[in-house]
Amino acid sequence: MEPVDQHWPRVIILVDMNCFFAAIEQKDNPLWRNRPVAVTNGSQGTTIITSSYEARSHGIKTGMRLKQARQLCPQLIQAASRPERYAQISTDIMQSLQSITPDLEVYSVDEAFLDVTHCQSLLGSPLEIATLVKKTVTDVSGLTCSVGVSGDKTTAKYAAKLHKPDGLTQIKPWEAEQTLAPQLITELSGINKGIAGFLKDYGVIICGDMKKIPISIPAKRFGNMGRRIWLMAQGKDPEPVQTNVKSPKSIGHGKVMPPETKQLDTILTYFQHMGEKVAARLRKHQFKASHFYIGIKTQQGWLQTKVKLKQPTDDGKTIFSLCRQFTMQYWQGQGIWQVQVTALDPHTEQQTDMFENTLHNDKRDQLNTAIDQINQRYGEFTVAPSRLIDRSAMPNVIAPAWKPFGHRKTI
Repeated sequence: MEPVDQHWPRVIILVDMNCFFAAIEQKDNPLWRNRPVAVTNGSQGTTIITSSYEARSHGIKTGMRLKQARQLCPQLIQAASRPERYAQISTDIMQSLQSITPDLEVYSVDEAFLDVTHCQSLLGSPLEIATLVKKTVTDVSGLTCSVGVSGDKTTAKYAAKLHKPDGLTQIKPWEAEQTLAPQLITELSGINKGIAGFLKDYGVIICGDMKKIPISIPAKRFGNMGRRIWLMAQGKDPEPVQTNVKSPKSIGHGKVMPPETKQLDTILTYFQHMGEKVAARLRKHQFKASHFYIGIKTQQGWLQTKVKLKQPTDDGKTIFSLCRQFTMQYWQGQGIWQVQVTALDPHTEQQTDMFENTLHNDKRDQLNTAIDQINQRYGEFTVAPSRLIDRSAMPNVIAPAWKPFGHRKTI
């Protein structure tokens, strides 16, 4: 029975932008509106990052090769991704949502959770607040979004995907368990095939099956995440909205290469590009690191290593030298698909070695500072190592953990 008091004990809203990148391209190019658009990583990109609903109606999906997509939809429009533009609009949206509540979690570049529990007296019912959220997003961006509102994060996220595009779906907290019960456990965010396979062994296939097993079974296998999964399936996800960006455990950049790349110079160019990006990001947030992960992806899997320096660094030249040494030692000429460079222990407190060549390091620091100032004013890699000046085939992408502030604001 629905409570007489319409105030919910907890109100969580999930905002999910509709075909975010493709929608921005259609907004900025009026002739593309209501037409099939596919976004690729640069003009030479061969794989679709995302596509408009008009393209999806032809069977086009994220990850599909552009050649195959054109066979399904010959009139498909290819749009080269513009990550800086997407990030700026996302930042505008997230800042506007903070006018509704400071309890905001930027989940990804096109998704956000809001805890509006304490806004009910001021802004009205959960449904009214969710309507305000949709209007706020559209007013600031000119784009539509789908919104889910419920009493916990998992149910709100499930609700948001029920009526796309431009939907608004409410699942009241006291109806959440009943609503989720007939749904496959894999319909819930965060439950992958591995977790689903484990639960299936215990007879848990749909959410309603979860109550048939004790919480100790998933907890023993997955720890706190297992306990959360048990509650998620019953519409009782206890996870709070995370408003703080945690200090980084690592800072890394990777880049997908043309398949089967075998040219040493090309591989080193990609490595130097990633190394310089890692170094610039370390410097921007006053971090240095002494442990680095370096890897290249082949058809057989990853060739990888972890390297420890005697002294921590934030210098791209030093990081690239590690990448070069790794490549010359481990790579045997096979085709490469991807490179990755990650600083594993970024930290601010440094202990300098008394025998270190401080004069040389001071000059490098001064040079890096000058380069950073120029690039921050005129654009990334305005000044860069000569190998990177002509790198047009390597456009940037938005990192999965991107946030509009702090060390996560990375493209």
